[in-house]
Amino acid sequence: MLKGKKVGVIGGGKMGGALIGGMLARHLVPAEGLIVADADQKQREELKKTHGVSTTESNRVAAKSAQVIILAVKPQNMADVLADISGAVDKSKLIISIAAGITIQFIAERLKQGARIIRTMPNTPAIIGEGMTALAAGQAATKDDMAMAQHIFNAVGKTVVVKEDQMDAVTGLSGSGPAYAFIMIEALSDGGVHMGLSRDTALTLAAQTLQGAAKLFLCGEKHPGQLKDMVTSPGGTTIAGIRVLEDGKIRGTLMAAVEAATMRSKALGSQK
Repeated sequence: MLKGKKVGVIGGGKMGGALIGGMLARHLVPAEGLIVADADQKQREELKKTHGVSTTESNRVAAKSAQVIILAVKPQNMADVLADISGAVDKSKLIISIAAGITIQFIAERLKQGARIIRTMPNTPAIIGEGMTALAAGQAATKDDMAMAQHIFNAVGKTVVVKEDQMDAVTGLSGSGPAYAFIMIEALSDGGVHMGLSRDTALTLAAQTLQGAAKLFLCGEKHPGQLKDMVTSPGGTTIAGIRVLEDGKIRGTLMAAVEAATMRSKALGSQK
């Protein structure tokens, strides 16, 4: 799908680096088919050494030479980056943004009319190839553009396609979700330590249990409630623990966390 196309990544930080590594590992594009722009010389040298890709200090150079441009920059830097590359971007190029809170309209207003834009919201597990990315297409983006973007982000995890007005909810759920999971791992391990386990053992048990449960759901066809019932025997240990979780309103608390993060995302987006 990317055969014969050059990909420009503007911003070689953690997420940009993860995408570069994922595309190369999955053989979506060869190293010579990638050019990375980053202002940090040490970052450029590290990317060139690690991945064998071309690097440049100039955003414009990267944008001009690529057919697919991934904007992996911080939201507060997006306006400057777009001003820098606008003269090098036309309808022939696909623009993919991973900047949180930056709307398609914000990008479109700063580029030539008819720019093909896809907005994405990946999360941090993409760094290890287990990311979750939501994608929304701009008006000028085609089905092939969306397929290509999914192809890229599937290299670092899973993807879903949503409407752009759902991106704040995505941010509240999967964007912030890893932090919720880390709290769960920490809290479960605290429980294990309280019951006499060593910290290292408790952390391993907690983390692997959450990972295994997630994979069991993703690899099967059963609803989470059905999987829960498979573990829960009448009068057994699991139902005793579940009763305590329900008394603590774990479901309502997690729902409220997603809602609060979504509302905060909306508020931050309105300030741009």
